[in-house]
Amino acid sequence: MPRVRRSPATRKHKKKIIKAAKGAFGLRKNVYRRAKETVQRGLAFAFEHRRAKKREYRQLWTVRINAAAREHNISYSRLIGGMKKANITIDRKILADLAVNDKQAFAAVVEKALSKN
Repeated sequence: MPRVRRSPATRKHKKKIIKAAKGAFGLRKNVYRRAKETVQRGLAFAFEHRRAKKREYRQLWTVRINAAAREHNISYSRLIGGMKKANITIDRKILADLAVNDKQAFAAVVEKALSKN
């Protein structure tokens, strides 16, 4: 059976890891073993933060909706409850956008929600 020489494959793999660790400090950018740890840690954080980003955006939308709702003398929870009773199915992302960019449309939604409360 012929001998397998893996030098090109190994070099390619190591270069890929070193390239991904670019920007790290000290040995973490050019020593394979340290670079591998850095890249793995970075990928773990990336995975975690992709999920955290969704939570943070929903939190931001809630804050914006609440602030706009209080300008119309209604709390966030009463607004959402009234919207559910009135069968208004606007998600929080769109509602927050209305609250910031289209105050008249938001006021109309609030009026509908108030009439059902």
